[in-house]
Amino acid sequence: MKKRLKTVEAIKGWSLSGMYLVYTAIFWGYPFVWLIILALSKWNFLTPRKFIWFDNFIKLFQDELFWRVFINTFNFMLYFIPIVIGFSLLFALGLKRVRLFRTFFILAFLVANVSSGVSYSIIFQKLFAVNGPLNDLTRALFGVTIPWFSSPQLATLSIAIMVTWKFIGYYGLIFFSGLQAIPQSLYEAAELDGAGKWTKFFKITVPLLNPSIVMVLVLSLTLTFGIFTEPFLITGGGPMRTTYTFQMLIYSTAFQKINPGYASSLAIVVALLSYGCVLLTRKLVEREVELA
Repeated sequence: MKKRLKTVEAIKGWSLSGMYLVYTAIFWGYPFVWLIILALSKWNFLTPRKFIWFDNFIKLFQDELFWRVFINTFNFMLYFIPIVIGFSLLFALGLKRVRLFRTFFILAFLVANVSSGVSYSIIFQKLFAVNGPLNDLTRALFGVTIPWFSSPQLATLSIAIMVTWKFIGYYGLIFFSGLQAIPQSLYEAAELDGAGKWTKFFKITVPLLNPSIVMVLVLSLTLTFGIFTEPFLITGGGPMRTTYTFQMLIYSTAFQKINPGYASSLAIVVALLSYGCVLLTRKLVEREVELA
């Protein structure tokens, strides 16, 4: 009887999870296996596929363009992560002080996050153009024209500012939920001990926001390795390939140079780099937090 009941329970379990397992096998398992096969092969979509084993990976680490893109990615990371964390935290702190129309402000900032990458890239391209509104303002105030997207020194920063605008609302809500979880009694006790605003911020707020900070860091890191739309539409990887990203390199290799095998090896290495950065970040930054 017990065996029969276990069998019935097993059948129920498999029947409930069966569709999800089929979905995972078709849309995740099969592409993953196919990616590995392609990475070990030479193929141009037309001729028969030929196994070359690890030649694609050897070629990758000898490719100057790969290392150029590697440097670009970390340059973008150095701009984007501090800016987005700083402004998202400011948004969260401001949101905590707002009592009226808080929902309106949340929705207003979240609109940016759900907006199409193509549409807001076009808007920022016009906004940051040589004869755009932003340069009209800088000329009127300071008499200078800033080459936001045409300068190798400024192009990466300009794209980082764009992407920051898109994610302030989303990351800010993560910080806001973390701030809401910090007991007010800790701040009151610190005030009784004579602690000022900055002391409370660095001794209470920042340490207890660690889970939120780690989450935003992880999301920012994965976004850095996966950015495509903004540099592709606005700069095309220029000027002087300073905004050329890993995803643009994978795309051009697979569909313009017709080399899906090499592109697959690139995708695997980029995924491993992203995973490694996330692990390192969590190891260095993540701390156990007790709010009670």
